[in-house]
Amino acid sequence: MPIVSPIPLNPLIDGRQSERAMLVRRGVQRLLAQMGVTSIPELCLANGRRADLLAITAKGEIWIIEIKSSVEDFRVDRKWPEYRLYCDRFFFATHPQVPADIFPDECGFILADGYGAEMIRDAPEHRLSAATRKALMLRIARAGAARLTAAEMAGVSVPTLANEGE
Repeated sequence: MPIVSPIPLNPLIDGRQSERAMLVRRGVQRLLAQMGVTSIPELCLANGRRADLLAITAKGEIWIIEIKSSVEDFRVDRKWPEYRLYCDRFFFATHPQVPADIFPDECGFILADGYGAEMIRDAPEHRLSAATRKALMLRIARAGAARLTAAEMAGVSVPTLANEGE
């Protein structure tokens, strides 16, 4: 009989993401890391929406990347404009089998696979207010700390990065 654990094996995967979306996310996260941008997946926002990937640049800009795994995924999801209230820049990310021309020109666009990604179109800037930025940074910090704690409690080794204080 299998042992059931109240702590998921991977706290970053909750079963809502398709395998294709997870590959896109991994490719985007690799691109962001190469750019020196940190990211946190599946972050709940104050409006109840969940950002697929939220990133923070070295300058403190907040980006939201919405992952679309198919044309149908994009067509049925009309909540994406609500994410703009919580970021300085908004991007869509997808894989090569989804036509790029379905995504709005007023958003950034990233093309990805499981190995990497390329920023095809940068996103226009629309700066957050200071109060929104402060509240969002606190939400990000608390979510990141809670996830690290959950991972360590589940026995996952979490390395300390040499440059994490930068």
